[in-house]
Amino acid sequence: MKMSRPSTGDIIAGISVALVAIPQSLAYSELAGLPAQYGLFASALPPLAAAFFVSSRYLQTGPVALTALLTFGALSTLAAPGSPEYIGLAALLALLVGLFRLTLGLLRMGKVAYLLSEPLLTGFTTGAAVIIIASQLPKVFDARLEGRGVVVDAWFAITRFDEWNWAALGFAALAAAFMVGGRRIHKRFPGVLLAVVLATVISGAIGYGGTIVGELDGGFVTLGFGFEWGSVWTLMIPAIAIALVGFAEPASIARTFAAEEREPWDADREMISQGVANLASALSGAFPVGGSFSRSSLSRIAGATSRWAGAITGLFVLLTLPLTPLLEHLPSSVLGAIVIVGVVKLIKFRQIFAVVPLSPAQGVVGFGTFVATLVTSPRIERAVLIGIGLSLAVHLYRELSVTADSVRTGGVLRVSPKGVLWFATVPIVDRLIRDELATSPDITEVVVDLGGVGRLDFTGAASLARIADELVAAGIVVRTANIPPGASRAAGIHLTEHAPKIDDEATG
Repeated sequence: MKMSRPSTGDIIAGISVALVAIPQSLAYSELAGLPAQYGLFASALPPLAAAFFVSSRYLQTGPVALTALLTFGALSTLAAPGSPEYIGLAALLALLVGLFRLTLGLLRMGKVAYLLSEPLLTGFTTGAAVIIIASQLPKVFDARLEGRGVVVDAWFAITRFDEWNWAALGFAALAAAFMVGGRRIHKRFPGVLLAVVLATVISGAIGYGGTIVGELDGGFVTLGFGFEWGSVWTLMIPAIAIALVGFAEPASIARTFAAEEREPWDADREMISQGVANLASALSGAFPVGGSFSRSSLSRIAGATSRWAGAITGLFVLLTLPLTPLLEHLPSSVLGAIVIVGVVKLIKFRQIFAVVPLSPAQGVVGFGTFVATLVTSPRIERAVLIGIGLSLAVHLYRELSVTADSVRTGGVLRVSPKGVLWFATVPIVDRLIRDELATSPDITEVVVDLGGVGRLDFTGAASLARIADELVAAGIVVRTANIPPGASRAAGIHLTEHAPKIDDEATG
């Protein structure tokens, strides 16, 4: 795919996003359980590679909070976070995510991401956001970890007032103020960048004694192919979960912008771009990446006009890698604040509650997935599987929920089923008809009114036809009315052959 020359807007947008991506990538790398510098590697080549394939000109690819947490959950039980083995597993995980997304895109199956329902995604992202915030609270207070789990460590960090590092808390408050307050001044206000620079300068000047980012080697990305191949099958399910759940955010971002700009959007191309980005991250020795809503929004606001904006972001980060040791004195509490402010928007309790009165069953999916995310932490990819199971159970419940009303007019019985008719639900209608016939021997005609049926497939029609044949054999006239438009053509033909269709008025 050819790319036109970058515009001034692309250059400004690319650099603006890069200046935000650098401190964010440090924070998300630590969230993923890797040394901070690997976040920089994940912000260099991945957006540069993705730019040649993306469908949305605004989409910015790199480290994101949700994917980072999924990475930590998948790997923390396999190796010690930050260890060479852990780093190798993270690169392999990125490779598997990339291959899976690339395959889906090439097979034109990008829309598979839509299989995850909104209640599932809302419940999962809300639960994940709660876990992410809890994981960063000890960092904000510079408190020691008890190793009893994310929530317990967060509780101890909050309640042990005598152990608070007030300087760390001050740095975190400074970062949050710049990020939140800066948005109110202007959407392009570089709050994250200013907070990081100011905190680093102050930390170095006063000899801050709290936890800092520490050594950053400042080296360029080194491509590597030495993956932990023996762990492929162990990481397969987490990779699939990250590939699908992690694609929901960039897909949503791109679709939203495309709708507002009235431009076309291609899910398959976007899936390919995210696959290529993860392959680039794997070769860089980094971890799985995805599309960032905040950085993509900044790219749009800053004036991006083409896919060059993402490429320029990656190129700028790549060129500034030798300068990253300047951030070694950055307090870790600032990184914690960056993550917390960035993920607060993912907490959507209101949306979960709003679903309940409209569809209690879907509310169960949302709340169930939310609780499962908290309970299964850190292996939160299992919550996705639980959410899918709940969604299938709800779907099956709806498929099996059929009601049927009956009205007698003289010797005519009119039966009106409501719901989805297939071979598993037709017996409900059959039982109603036979009960009525048993109590009213004078019934000579049965009319099956399908006007309230949402869907009728061939198997349902065949089951109804069998019932009609049995009733006709017993001397009862059977007719159908209002065969739904949603019925397959084969179902309609098959049914009317056995129970002739009549006009609704004819049944008076």
